[in-house]
Amino acid sequence: MNNNLLTQIRKLSQQYAYTSIQMHEAIGRKAGLSGTDHKYLGFLIEKGQMTAGELSTLTGLTTGAVTGLIDRWEKKNLVTRQFAPEDRRKVFIEPNTENIMALLTPLYKDFRVNSEKLLASFSNEDIKILETYFLKAIAIMNATTDQLNNKNRENEE
Repeated sequence: MNNNLLTQIRKLSQQYAYTSIQMHEAIGRKAGLSGTDHKYLGFLIEKGQMTAGELSTLTGLTTGAVTGLIDRWEKKNLVTRQFAPEDRRKVFIEPNTENIMALLTPLYKDFRVNSEKLLASFSNEDIKILETYFLKAIAIMNATTDQLNNKNRENEE
């Protein structure tokens, strides 16, 4: 691949990421959340019930920041705290999926419809190429995140 094309694709990828952040921030604000609170809520929906410590590890936020995050979600009735039956010191964060979806689905409606139309305009071969790109790009990002997190842990010790 020539360098100009590679640079153009890298810039488009960055623009896509920045635009995604802007859109999610706008959706979050419309839902009465910050963009990060909104996106981290997506982590919780995807992964399901988890402890605050697990959410901290997943997001990279401090446990104090996660406590504030959970407090904000709880005020909006988007999550509940549930004590583990075997150890009441352990608290699980349970997403209230019905309330979350009622809040967010209308805000994503147009985006979802337009995205589906865009994808329908591609051939099956094009879709497979997109799928391959995203799967490999996600793997690269996860590896980079893990590497950076491991270096941070080493520096803290």
